[in-house]
Amino acid sequence: MSNFNEIVQTIAVYLIPVLFAISLHEAAHGYVARYFGDPTASNEGRLSLNPIRHIDPFGTILLPLLLYFTIQVPFGYARPVPVDFNRLRNPKKQMAWVAAAGPAANLVMALAWMVAFIVLADKVSASPLQAYLLEVTQAGVLVNAVMCVFNLIPVPPLDGGRIVTGLLPLELSKQYARLDRYTPFIFVGLILLSYTGVLGKFLPGIVQVVIQGVYALTLPLRMLLA
Repeated sequence: MSNFNEIVQTIAVYLIPVLFAISLHEAAHGYVARYFGDPTASNEGRLSLNPIRHIDPFGTILLPLLLYFTIQVPFGYARPVPVDFNRLRNPKKQMAWVAAAGPAANLVMALAWMVAFIVLADKVSASPLQAYLLEVTQAGVLVNAVMCVFNLIPVPPLDGGRIVTGLLPLELSKQYARLDRYTPFIFVGLILLSYTGVLGKFLPGIVQVVIQGVYALTLPLRMLLA
């Protein structure tokens, strides 16, 4: 029963941050793609912060739960926002900006959650509601920092892979883009690397750097509240 209660409490704390992180991440790809000339996401109604439009029932819900209860790795994915890179005004160059928009959105959201945490922590209160909201804001910072860092791993189909594809010289770019055909195997490989702890050797350190950087950006607010 205690394990069940812990799971429910964890879901209650992380649900809102995760849904917002996914929604803004995916919508950001679509907004930047539209800015550069591709209205595909807009035409399909994906420029929305409504989580329902971005949730994949299997990848966002069932798979993370299955992996969490079997190998303790809550790995998952959302419905990718459709982007037709051929409709961008400068496909090779601008695909990198479209890809970078998702992690950038998570970075901005981590900062917003950090600001909310600092404001809430400054209030003199010991209410259960404040304690819960502080946990939610901390979860928001962590979730978005993790999403930002993980998605910048430089392999397709992750955003980092798209960024590398956009930055490489044309011939190398074409060869690197061919890795997309191995997406299922790459996905399984990332799960195995997470399970074996290989990713855990360096990702947490980078996530902490991101969190510390976000915290540093709140210095003016902290000085104001001091």
